Amino acid sequence: MSVAPSVAKVLREHVTLEIEGIDRMYLNAYIPKLQHELGVVSFFRFHQGYTFASSVLMERITRGFIAAIERMCQERQIPLITFQKGQRKDDIAAHYRAGFHAEEGVVFVGKAQEKAMVFRTENRKHPATGRGYAWIVRTTALVNHYYFYCVDRDFGPFFLKFCSYFPYTAKLCINGHEYLKRQLAKEGVAFQALDNGLLSCAEPARAREISGELGPDHLEVLFRKWLALLPHPFSPEDRQAGYRYELSILQAEFSLTQVLDRPLTGRIFFEGVIRENLDLGRPDQVQLAFARRVTKRTPGRFRTRVITDGVMPSLHVDYKHTRIKQYHKEGQALRTETTINDTRDFAIGKRLKNLPALREVGFSANRRLLDVQQTSHDCTMDEDRFQRVNRPLRVGTQRTSALRFADAWVQALLSTLVLFCFLPRGFTNREFRERLAPLLGLALSAMTPGRTSYHLRRLRLHGLIERLPGTHRYRVTPEGLRTALFSTRSYNRLLRPGLTALGPDGPDPKLARLCRDLEAAIDQRIARAHLAA
Repeated sequence: MSVAPSVAKVLREHVTLEIEGIDRMYLNAYIPKLQHELGVVSFFRFHQGYTFASSVLMERITRGFIAAIERMCQERQIPLITFQKGQRKDDIAAHYRAGFHAEEGVVFVGKAQEKAMVFRTENRKHPATGRGYAWIVRTTALVNHYYFYCVDRDFGPFFLKFCSYFPYTAKLCINGHEYLKRQLAKEGVAFQALDNGLLSCAEPARAREISGELGPDHLEVLFRKWLALLPHPFSPEDRQAGYRYELSILQAEFSLTQVLDRPLTGRIFFEGVIRENLDLGRPDQVQLAFARRVTKRTPGRFRTRVITDGVMPSLHVDYKHTRIKQYHKEGQALRTETTINDTRDFAIGKRLKNLPALREVGFSANRRLLDVQQTSHDCTMDEDRFQRVNRPLRVGTQRTSALRFADAWVQALLSTLVLFCFLPRGFTNREFRERLAPLLGLALSAMTPGRTSYHLRRLRLHGLIERLPGTHRYRVTPEGLRTALFSTRSYNRLLRPGLTALGPDGPDPKLARLCRDLEAAIDQRIARAHLAA
Protein backbone atom coordinates (compact mmCIF):
# COMPACT_ATOMS: atom_id res chain seq x y z
CA MET A 1 0.00 0.00 0.00
CA SER A 2 1.41 3.41 -0.99
CA VAL A 3 1.03 6.41 1.29
CA ALA A 4 -0.13 9.66 -0.30
CA PRO A 5 2.53 12.38 -0.06
CA SER A 6 1.93 15.34 2.23
CA VAL A 7 0.95 18.76 0.94
CA ALA A 8 4.46 20.04 1.75
CA LYS A 9 6.04 17.21 -0.25
CA VAL A 10 3.77 17.87 -3.23
CA LEU A 11 4.83 21.52 -3.33
CA ARG A 12 8.48 20.70 -2.66
CA GLU A 13 9.03 17.82 -5.11
CA HIS A 14 6.31 17.96 -7.77
CA VAL A 15 6.28 21.62 -8.90
CA THR A 16 8.01 22.09 -12.28
CA LEU A 17 7.41 25.86 -12.70
CA GLU A 18 6.39 28.61 -10.29
CA ILE A 19 5.30 32.09 -11.41
CA GLU A 20 4.00 34.86 -9.15
CA GLY A 21 2.47 37.96 -10.71
CA ILE A 22 -0.44 40.30 -11.29
CA ASP A 23 -3.34 38.58 -12.99
CA ARG A 24 -6.36 40.69 -13.99
CA MET A 25 -6.58 44.34 -13.00
CA TYR A 26 -9.65 46.53 -13.28
CA LEU A 27 -8.80 50.23 -13.01
CA ASN A 28 -11.09 53.22 -12.63
CA ALA A 29 -10.28 56.27 -14.79
CA TYR A 30 -11.74 59.53 -13.53
CA ILE A 31 -11.15 63.28 -13.48
CA PRO A 32 -10.71 64.32 -9.82
CA LYS A 33 -12.04 67.86 -10.36
CA LEU A 34 -15.35 66.51 -11.72
CA GLN A 35 -16.32 64.15 -8.91
CA HIS A 36 -18.49 66.64 -6.99
CA GLU A 37 -21.19 69.22 -7.82
CA LEU A 38 -19.14 72.37 -7.22
CA GLY A 39 -16.36 71.03 -9.43
CA VAL A 40 -18.84 70.55 -12.28
CA VAL A 41 -20.23 74.07 -11.80
CA SER A 42 -16.69 75.43 -11.84
CA PHE A 43 -15.93 73.57 -15.09
CA PHE A 44 -18.80 75.19 -16.99
CA ARG A 45 -18.81 78.65 -15.37
CA PHE A 46 -15.16 79.50 -14.78
CA HIS A 47 -13.38 77.25 -17.29
CA GLN A 48 -15.76 77.32 -20.25
CA GLY A 49 -17.25 80.73 -19.42
CA TYR A 50 -20.98 79.95 -19.33
CA THR A 51 -23.30 81.98 -17.12
CA PHE A 52 -25.02 78.91 -15.70
CA ALA A 53 -24.08 75.25 -15.37
CA SER A 54 -26.69 72.96 -16.92
CA SER A 55 -27.08 69.41 -18.20
CA VAL A 56 -27.87 70.98 -21.60
CA LEU A 57 -24.20 71.90 -21.83
CA MET A 58 -23.24 68.32 -20.98
CA GLU A 59 -25.45 67.01 -23.78
CA ARG A 60 -23.41 68.93 -26.37
CA ILE A 61 -20.21 67.23 -25.23
CA THR A 62 -21.92 63.84 -25.21
CA ARG A 63 -23.19 64.21 -28.79
CA GLY A 64 -19.74 65.19 -30.00
CA PHE A 65 -18.09 62.27 -28.16
CA ILE A 66 -20.52 59.68 -29.57
CA ALA A 67 -20.18 61.13 -33.07
CA ALA A 68 -16.39 60.84 -32.84
CA ILE A 69 -16.67 57.15 -31.83
CA GLU A 70 -19.02 56.35 -34.72
CA ARG A 71 -16.82 58.27 -37.15
CA MET A 72 -13.72 56.37 -36.01
CA CYS A 73 -15.46 53.02 -36.48
CA GLN A 74 -16.65 54.00 -39.95
CA GLU A 75 -13.32 55.39 -41.15
CA ARG A 76 -11.23 52.48 -39.79
CA GLN A 77 -13.86 49.84 -40.58
CA ILE A 78 -14.04 48.75 -36.95
CA PRO A 79 -17.15 46.69 -36.03
CA LEU A 80 -19.55 48.60 -33.77
CA ILE A 81 -22.00 46.23 -32.08
CA THR A 82 -24.66 46.44 -29.39
CA PHE A 83 -24.35 43.85 -26.64
CA GLN A 84 -27.58 41.96 -26.13
CA LYS A 85 -28.97 40.98 -22.75
CA GLY A 86 -27.51 37.67 -21.55
CA GLN A 87 -24.52 37.76 -23.91
CA ARG A 88 -21.08 37.07 -22.42
CA LYS A 89 -18.81 39.89 -23.51
CA ASP A 90 -15.70 37.69 -23.15
CA ASP A 91 -17.12 35.16 -25.64
CA ILE A 92 -17.87 37.89 -28.18
CA ALA A 93 -14.40 39.38 -27.68
CA ALA A 94 -12.78 35.97 -28.24
CA HIS A 95 -14.75 35.58 -31.49
CA TYR A 96 -13.59 38.93 -32.88
CA ARG A 97 -10.00 38.47 -31.71
CA ALA A 98 -9.81 35.17 -33.60
CA GLY A 99 -10.17 37.13 -36.84
CA PHE A 100 -7.86 39.98 -35.85
CA HIS A 101 -4.28 39.48 -37.07
CA ALA A 102 -2.67 42.90 -36.69
CA GLU A 103 0.03 43.42 -34.07
CA GLU A 104 -1.92 46.27 -32.50
CA GLY A 105 -5.26 48.04 -32.92
CA VAL A 106 -8.94 48.25 -32.01
CA VAL A 107 -10.61 44.88 -32.54
CA PHE A 108 -14.21 46.10 -32.16
CA VAL A 109 -16.36 48.52 -30.17
CA GLY A 110 -19.31 47.29 -28.10
CA LYS A 111 -22.18 49.34 -26.71
CA ALA A 112 -24.23 48.46 -23.61
CA GLN A 113 -26.57 50.24 -21.21
CA GLU A 114 -25.24 50.22 -17.65
CA LYS A 115 -25.77 52.19 -14.44
CA ALA A 116 -23.31 55.02 -13.82
CA MET A 117 -22.78 58.10 -11.67
CA VAL A 118 -23.89 61.20 -13.61
CA PHE A 119 -24.78 64.85 -12.99
CA ARG A 120 -28.20 66.28 -13.83
CA THR A 121 -29.98 69.61 -13.53
CA GLU A 122 -32.66 69.81 -10.84
CA ASN A 123 -35.20 72.64 -10.60
CA ARG A 124 -35.39 74.16 -7.12
CA LYS A 125 -37.19 77.11 -5.51
CA HIS A 126 -35.61 79.73 -3.29
CA PRO A 127 -37.20 79.40 0.20
CA ALA A 128 -37.37 83.19 0.70
CA THR A 129 -38.34 84.53 -2.74
CA GLY A 130 -40.04 81.49 -4.22
CA ARG A 131 -38.17 81.99 -7.50
CA GLY A 132 -37.04 78.88 -9.38
CA TYR A 133 -33.43 78.13 -10.23
CA ALA A 134 -31.39 75.27 -11.71
CA TRP A 135 -29.08 73.20 -9.50
CA ILE A 136 -26.53 70.53 -10.42
CA VAL A 137 -27.03 67.27 -8.50
CA ARG A 138 -25.12 64.01 -8.50
CA THR A 139 -27.19 60.89 -9.18
CA THR A 140 -27.15 57.54 -11.02
CA ALA A 141 -28.73 56.64 -14.34
CA LEU A 142 -28.77 53.94 -17.02
CA VAL A 143 -26.64 55.29 -19.86
CA ASN A 144 -24.73 53.88 -22.81
CA HIS A 145 -21.17 52.69 -22.26
CA TYR A 146 -18.71 52.08 -25.09
CA TYR A 147 -16.27 49.17 -24.79
CA PHE A 148 -13.09 49.52 -26.85
CA TYR A 149 -11.65 46.00 -27.18
CA CYS A 150 -8.05 46.46 -28.27
CA VAL A 151 -4.77 44.61 -28.70
CA ASP A 152 -1.55 46.28 -27.58
CA ARG A 153 1.89 45.13 -28.72
CA ASP A 154 3.15 45.15 -25.13
CA PHE A 155 0.03 44.17 -23.12
CA GLY A 156 -1.87 42.01 -25.58
CA PRO A 157 -5.69 42.00 -25.30
CA PHE A 158 -7.35 44.58 -23.04
CA PHE A 159 -10.43 46.78 -23.03
CA LEU A 160 -11.18 50.39 -22.16
CA LYS A 161 -14.80 51.24 -21.31
CA PHE A 162 -16.11 54.83 -21.46
CA CYS A 163 -19.36 56.11 -20.00
CA SER A 164 -20.97 58.28 -22.68
CA TYR A 165 -22.40 60.79 -20.20
CA PHE A 166 -20.72 63.53 -18.17
CA PRO A 167 -18.21 63.28 -16.44
CA TYR A 168 -17.25 60.37 -18.77
CA THR A 169 -15.62 58.03 -16.28
CA ALA A 170 -13.82 55.05 -17.77
CA LYS A 171 -12.64 51.56 -16.79
CA LEU A 172 -9.42 49.90 -17.94
CA CYS A 173 -9.07 46.10 -17.76
CA ILE A 174 -5.70 44.40 -18.37
CA ASN A 175 -4.22 40.95 -17.78
CA GLY A 176 -0.72 40.63 -16.34
CA HIS A 177 -0.24 37.14 -17.78
CA GLU A 178 -0.89 38.45 -21.30
CA TYR A 179 1.72 41.14 -20.66
CA LEU A 180 4.17 38.43 -19.58
CA LYS A 181 3.55 36.36 -22.71
CA ARG A 182 4.05 39.38 -24.98
CA GLN A 183 7.32 40.32 -23.31
CA LEU A 184 8.69 36.76 -23.49
CA ALA A 185 7.76 36.56 -27.17
CA LYS A 186 9.47 39.90 -27.89
CA GLU A 187 12.67 38.63 -26.21
CA GLY A 188 12.53 35.30 -28.06
CA VAL A 189 12.11 33.22 -24.89
CA ALA A 190 10.32 29.95 -25.64
CA PHE A 191 7.28 29.12 -23.52
CA GLN A 192 4.13 27.02 -23.52
CA ALA A 193 0.97 28.89 -22.51
CA LEU A 194 -1.91 27.97 -20.28
CA ASP A 195 -5.28 29.64 -20.82
CA ASN A 196 -4.22 32.34 -18.35
CA GLY A 197 -0.63 31.65 -17.40
CA LEU A 198 2.43 29.61 -18.38
CA LEU A 199 2.75 25.83 -18.48
CA SER A 200 6.49 25.84 -19.18
CA CYS A 201 9.24 28.35 -19.92
CA ALA A 202 12.79 28.05 -21.21
CA GLU A 203 13.94 30.81 -18.83
CA PRO A 204 11.81 30.70 -15.64
CA ALA A 205 13.97 33.28 -13.86
CA ARG A 206 13.40 35.81 -16.65
CA ALA A 207 9.65 35.13 -16.60
CA ARG A 208 9.55 35.82 -12.86
CA GLU A 209 11.58 38.98 -13.35
CA ILE A 210 9.19 40.33 -16.00
CA SER A 211 6.17 39.57 -13.80
CA GLY A 212 7.78 41.42 -10.91
CA GLU A 213 8.54 44.49 -13.06
CA LEU A 214 4.93 45.18 -14.03
CA GLY A 215 3.87 48.23 -12.04
CA PRO A 216 2.07 51.61 -12.03
CA ASP A 217 4.38 53.20 -14.62
CA HIS A 218 3.64 50.50 -17.22
CA LEU A 219 -0.12 50.87 -16.69
CA GLU A 220 0.09 54.67 -16.94
CA VAL A 221 1.97 54.41 -20.26
CA LEU A 222 -0.63 52.01 -21.67
CA PHE A 223 -3.54 54.21 -20.58
CA ARG A 224 -2.07 57.49 -21.88
CA LYS A 225 -1.09 55.87 -25.17
CA TRP A 226 -4.62 54.67 -25.92
CA LEU A 227 -6.27 57.86 -24.66
CA ALA A 228 -4.35 59.59 -27.46
CA LEU A 229 -5.40 56.99 -30.06
CA LEU A 230 -9.12 56.82 -29.19
CA PRO A 231 -11.83 59.52 -29.24
CA HIS A 232 -11.57 61.72 -26.15
CA PRO A 233 -14.59 63.43 -24.55
CA PHE A 234 -12.56 66.46 -23.42
CA SER A 235 -10.79 68.94 -25.66
CA PRO A 236 -7.04 69.68 -25.56
CA GLU A 237 -7.89 72.99 -23.87
CA ASP A 238 -9.77 71.15 -21.13
CA ARG A 239 -6.82 68.86 -20.52
CA GLN A 240 -4.40 71.78 -20.53
CA ALA A 241 -6.51 73.36 -17.77
CA GLY A 242 -6.01 70.30 -15.54
CA TYR A 243 -9.06 68.21 -16.45
CA ARG A 244 -7.03 65.04 -16.97
CA TYR A 245 -7.85 61.42 -16.20
CA GLU A 246 -6.21 59.66 -13.29
CA LEU A 247 -6.25 55.95 -12.45
CA SER A 248 -7.36 54.18 -9.28
CA ILE A 249 -7.57 50.49 -8.43
CA LEU A 250 -11.06 49.05 -8.62
CA GLN A 251 -10.15 45.35 -8.52
CA ALA A 252 -6.81 43.54 -8.53
CA GLU A 253 -5.96 39.83 -8.74
CA PHE A 254 -2.59 38.55 -7.54
CA SER A 255 -1.81 34.98 -8.48
CA LEU A 256 0.70 32.26 -7.73
CA THR A 257 0.81 29.54 -10.39
CA GLN A 258 2.62 26.29 -9.54
CA VAL A 259 2.74 23.86 -12.45
CA LEU A 260 2.59 20.24 -11.23
CA ASP A 261 4.24 17.26 -12.86
CA ARG A 262 0.98 15.31 -13.29
CA PRO A 263 -2.79 15.72 -12.69
CA LEU A 264 -2.83 13.10 -9.89
CA THR A 265 -0.55 15.34 -7.84
CA GLY A 266 -3.15 18.08 -7.93
CA ARG A 267 -5.86 15.72 -6.72
CA ILE A 268 -3.65 14.59 -3.81
CA PHE A 269 -3.02 18.22 -2.88
CA PHE A 270 -6.68 19.18 -2.79
CA GLU A 271 -7.81 16.08 -0.94
CA GLY A 272 -5.34 16.92 1.84
CA VAL A 273 -5.99 20.65 1.81
CA ILE A 274 -9.78 20.52 1.85
CA ARG A 275 -9.90 17.91 4.60
CA GLU A 276 -7.69 19.96 6.91
CA ASN A 277 -8.70 23.54 6.12
CA LEU A 278 -12.48 23.81 5.98
CA ASP A 279 -12.33 26.29 8.88
CA LEU A 280 -10.04 28.79 7.14
CA GLY A 281 -12.94 31.19 6.54
CA ARG A 282 -13.67 31.56 10.27
CA PRO A 283 -12.75 35.06 11.47
CA ASP A 284 -10.10 33.71 13.85
CA GLN A 285 -8.50 31.73 11.02
CA VAL A 286 -8.87 34.05 8.02
CA GLN A 287 -6.76 36.66 9.80
CA LEU A 288 -3.79 34.30 9.50
CA ALA A 289 -3.76 34.58 5.72
CA PHE A 290 -4.44 38.31 5.50
CA ALA A 291 -2.38 39.48 8.50
CA ARG A 292 -5.31 41.58 9.69
CA ARG A 293 -6.92 41.55 13.11
CA VAL A 294 -10.58 40.49 13.04
CA THR A 295 -12.92 41.42 15.89
CA LYS A 296 -16.67 41.29 16.48
CA ARG A 297 -16.90 44.81 15.06
CA THR A 298 -15.09 43.94 11.82
CA PRO A 299 -17.62 44.28 8.96
CA GLY A 300 -17.80 41.86 6.07
CA ARG A 301 -18.13 38.18 5.30
CA PHE A 302 -15.79 35.46 6.55
CA ARG A 303 -16.29 31.97 5.16
CA THR A 304 -14.74 28.99 3.41
CA ARG A 305 -16.46 27.32 0.48
CA VAL A 306 -15.59 24.23 -1.49
CA ILE A 307 -17.04 24.38 -5.01
CA THR A 308 -16.85 21.36 -7.28
CA ASP A 309 -16.79 21.77 -11.06
CA GLY A 310 -17.16 18.25 -12.42
CA VAL A 311 -14.74 16.21 -10.33
CA MET A 312 -12.29 19.03 -9.51
CA PRO A 313 -12.94 21.05 -6.33
CA SER A 314 -11.83 24.62 -5.67
CA LEU A 315 -11.32 26.31 -2.31
CA HIS A 316 -12.62 29.85 -1.63
CA VAL A 317 -11.76 31.91 1.47
CA ASP A 318 -13.51 35.27 1.99
CA TYR A 319 -12.29 38.25 4.04
CA LYS A 320 -14.44 41.40 3.86
CA HIS A 321 -14.43 42.33 0.13
CA THR A 322 -11.40 40.14 -0.62
CA ARG A 323 -11.26 36.50 -1.67
CA ILE A 324 -8.56 33.87 -1.98
CA LYS A 325 -9.39 31.23 -4.56
CA GLN A 326 -7.39 28.04 -4.99
CA TYR A 327 -8.00 25.55 -7.79
CA HIS A 328 -6.34 23.07 -10.13
CA LYS A 329 -5.99 25.01 -13.40
CA GLU A 330 -6.66 22.94 -16.52
CA GLY A 331 -5.64 19.86 -14.54
CA GLN A 332 -1.99 20.89 -14.78
CA ALA A 333 -1.22 23.71 -12.33
CA LEU A 334 -2.14 24.79 -8.83
CA ARG A 335 -3.44 28.36 -8.96
CA THR A 336 -3.70 30.38 -5.74
CA GLU A 337 -5.04 33.87 -6.34
CA THR A 338 -6.09 36.73 -4.09
CA THR A 339 -8.70 39.13 -5.49
CA ILE A 340 -8.90 42.49 -3.71
CA ASN A 341 -12.09 44.42 -4.44
CA ASP A 342 -11.57 47.21 -1.92
CA THR A 343 -8.04 48.35 -1.10
CA ARG A 344 -9.27 50.02 2.10
CA ASP A 345 -9.81 46.58 3.64
CA PHE A 346 -6.05 46.76 4.22
CA ALA A 347 -5.77 50.49 5.01
CA ILE A 348 -4.30 51.15 1.55
CA GLY A 349 -5.48 53.94 -0.76
CA LYS A 350 -7.06 53.35 -4.16
CA ARG A 351 -4.67 55.47 -6.23
CA LEU A 352 -2.54 53.54 -8.72
CA LYS A 353 0.66 54.55 -6.91
CA ASN A 354 -0.40 52.18 -4.10
CA LEU A 355 -0.11 49.11 -6.36
CA PRO A 356 3.29 47.99 -4.90
CA ALA A 357 1.85 47.95 -1.36
CA LEU A 358 -1.25 46.16 -2.57
CA ARG A 359 0.66 43.48 -4.47
CA GLU A 360 2.67 42.78 -1.30
CA VAL A 361 -0.64 42.10 0.49
CA GLY A 362 -1.88 39.84 -2.31
CA PHE A 363 1.31 37.82 -2.72
CA SER A 364 1.75 37.50 1.05
CA ALA A 365 -1.82 36.23 1.41
CA ASN A 366 -1.16 33.53 -1.22
CA ARG A 367 2.03 32.44 0.51
CA ARG A 368 0.50 32.46 3.97
CA LEU A 369 -2.38 30.30 2.79
CA LEU A 370 0.07 27.73 1.43
CA ASP A 371 2.12 27.90 4.64
CA VAL A 372 -1.01 27.27 6.72
CA GLN A 373 -1.95 24.34 4.49
CA GLN A 374 1.49 22.72 4.54
CA THR A 375 2.01 22.96 8.28
CA SER A 376 -1.58 22.03 9.03
CA HIS A 377 -1.35 18.87 6.90
CA ASP A 378 2.07 17.74 8.16
CA CYS A 379 2.64 18.83 11.77
CA THR A 380 4.32 15.76 13.27
CA MET A 381 7.13 16.21 15.83
CA ASP A 382 9.82 13.79 17.00
CA GLU A 383 9.80 12.11 20.43
CA ASP A 384 12.75 14.11 21.79
CA ARG A 385 10.96 17.39 21.15
CA PHE A 386 7.75 16.04 22.65
CA GLN A 387 9.60 14.95 25.79
CA ARG A 388 11.43 18.29 26.16
CA VAL A 389 8.17 20.23 26.06
CA ASN A 390 6.63 17.94 28.67
CA ARG A 391 9.50 18.37 31.16
CA PRO A 392 10.57 21.32 33.32
CA LEU A 393 13.26 23.35 31.60
CA ARG A 394 16.28 25.37 32.66
CA VAL A 395 17.59 28.04 30.29
CA GLY A 396 20.70 29.66 31.71
CA THR A 397 19.70 30.89 35.17
CA GLN A 398 15.98 30.78 34.38
CA ARG A 399 13.69 27.88 35.18
CA THR A 400 10.24 27.17 33.82
CA SER A 401 7.61 24.51 34.38
CA ALA A 402 6.68 21.74 31.96
CA LEU A 403 3.99 22.12 29.30
CA ARG A 404 2.12 18.91 30.19
CA PHE A 405 0.34 17.51 27.14
CA ALA A 406 -2.93 16.66 28.92
CA ASP A 407 -3.12 19.81 31.04
CA ALA A 408 -6.18 21.94 30.19
CA TRP A 409 -4.20 25.16 30.56
CA VAL A 410 -1.48 23.92 28.21
CA GLN A 411 -4.01 22.88 25.58
CA ALA A 412 -5.62 26.33 25.81
CA LEU A 413 -2.22 28.04 25.48
CA LEU A 414 -1.29 26.00 22.41
CA SER A 415 -4.72 26.48 20.82
CA THR A 416 -4.29 30.24 21.24
CA LEU A 417 -0.86 30.14 19.61
CA VAL A 418 -2.38 28.66 16.44
CA LEU A 419 -4.52 31.79 16.03
CA PHE A 420 -1.43 33.99 15.79
CA CYS A 421 0.97 31.71 13.96
CA PHE A 422 1.25 33.62 10.67
CA LEU A 423 0.91 37.24 11.77
CA PRO A 424 4.24 38.93 10.87
CA ARG A 425 3.57 41.82 13.27
CA GLY A 426 3.12 39.36 16.13
CA PHE A 427 0.73 39.74 19.08
CA THR A 428 0.61 41.53 22.41
CA ASN A 429 -0.12 40.36 25.96
CA ARG A 430 -3.65 41.79 25.68
CA GLU A 431 -4.40 40.19 22.30
CA PHE A 432 -3.22 36.84 23.66
CA ARG A 433 -5.30 36.91 26.85
CA GLU A 434 -8.40 38.11 24.95
CA ARG A 435 -8.38 34.76 23.13
CA LEU A 436 -7.02 32.60 25.96
CA ALA A 437 -9.67 33.53 28.55
CA PRO A 438 -12.72 32.18 26.61
CA LEU A 439 -10.95 28.85 26.01
CA LEU A 440 -10.62 28.41 29.78
CA GLY A 441 -14.13 29.64 30.55
CA LEU A 442 -12.77 32.70 32.35
CA ALA A 443 -13.80 36.34 32.19
CA LEU A 444 -11.23 38.66 30.66
CA SER A 445 -10.91 40.46 34.00
CA ALA A 446 -9.77 37.19 35.61
CA MET A 447 -6.94 36.86 33.08
CA THR A 448 -4.65 39.63 34.35
CA PRO A 449 -1.62 40.91 32.41
CA GLY A 450 0.71 39.49 35.07
CA ARG A 451 -0.88 36.06 34.89
CA THR A 452 -0.63 36.10 31.09
CA SER A 453 3.01 37.25 31.25
CA TYR A 454 3.85 34.16 33.35
CA HIS A 455 2.47 31.85 30.64
CA LEU A 456 4.09 33.82 27.82
CA ARG A 457 7.40 33.40 29.64
CA ARG A 458 6.84 29.61 29.77
CA LEU A 459 6.15 29.52 26.04
CA ARG A 460 9.19 31.70 25.29
CA LEU A 461 11.65 29.62 27.34
CA HIS A 462 10.38 26.45 25.67
CA GLY A 463 11.10 28.06 22.29
CA LEU A 464 7.48 28.21 21.11
CA ILE A 465 7.40 32.00 20.82
CA GLU A 466 9.96 34.78 20.56
CA ARG A 467 9.82 38.46 21.43
CA LEU A 468 10.17 40.92 18.55
CA PRO A 469 13.28 43.09 19.19
CA GLY A 470 12.54 46.48 20.72
CA THR A 471 8.83 45.78 21.22
CA HIS A 472 6.42 44.17 23.65
CA ARG A 473 5.08 41.89 20.91
CA TYR A 474 5.62 38.16 20.46
CA ARG A 475 5.79 35.95 17.40
CA VAL A 476 5.20 32.20 17.06
CA THR A 477 8.35 30.32 16.00
CA PRO A 478 8.24 27.60 13.31
CA GLU A 479 8.91 24.98 16.02
CA GLY A 480 6.16 26.53 18.14
CA LEU A 481 3.65 26.25 15.30
CA ARG A 482 4.49 22.60 14.69
CA THR A 483 4.28 21.80 18.42
CA ALA A 484 0.98 23.64 18.83
CA LEU A 485 -0.65 21.98 15.83
CA PHE A 486 0.56 18.49 16.74
CA SER A 487 -0.45 18.75 20.39
CA THR A 488 -3.88 20.30 19.87
CA ARG A 489 -4.82 18.04 16.97
CA SER A 490 -3.67 14.80 18.58
CA TYR A 491 -5.45 15.76 21.82
CA ASN A 492 -8.71 16.87 20.18
CA ARG A 493 -8.87 14.29 17.41
CA LEU A 494 -7.31 11.22 19.01
CA LEU A 495 -7.01 11.28 22.79
CA ARG A 496 -10.24 12.95 23.84
CA PRO A 497 -12.52 11.04 21.40
CA GLY A 498 -10.63 7.82 22.26
CA LEU A 499 -11.18 8.20 26.00
CA THR A 500 -14.84 9.00 25.40
CA ALA A 501 -15.21 5.84 23.31
CA LEU A 502 -13.78 3.72 26.15
CA GLY A 503 -16.25 5.03 28.74
CA PRO A 504 -19.44 3.18 29.74
CA ASP A 505 -21.53 5.70 27.80
CA GLY A 506 -19.28 5.69 24.75
CA PRO A 507 -20.54 5.31 21.18
CA ASP A 508 -19.21 1.72 20.92
CA PRO A 509 -20.53 -0.46 23.86
CA LYS A 510 -18.63 -3.50 22.59
CA LEU A 511 -15.30 -1.67 22.73
CA ALA A 512 -16.05 -0.39 26.25
CA ARG A 513 -16.95 -3.93 27.41
CA LEU A 514 -13.72 -5.37 25.99
CA CYS A 515 -11.71 -2.66 27.79
CA ARG A 516 -13.44 -3.51 31.08
CA ASP A 517 -12.70 -7.20 30.52
CA LEU A 518 -9.04 -6.35 29.87
CA GLU A 519 -8.87 -4.26 33.04
CA ALA A 520 -10.44 -7.09 35.06
CA ALA A 521 -7.96 -9.62 33.61
CA ILE A 522 -5.03 -7.38 34.57
CA ASP A 523 -6.40 -7.03 38.13
CA GLN A 524 -6.70 -10.83 38.43
CA ARG A 525 -3.12 -11.26 37.18
CA ILE A 526 -1.86 -8.78 39.79
CA ALA A 527 -3.81 -10.54 42.54
CA ARG A 528 -2.37 -13.95 41.61
CA ALA A 529 1.15 -12.50 41.65
CA HIS A 530 0.47 -10.97 45.09
CA LEU A 531 1.37 -7.51 43.81
CA ALA A 532 0.05 -4.33 45.34
CA ALA A 533 -2.31 -2.47 43.11
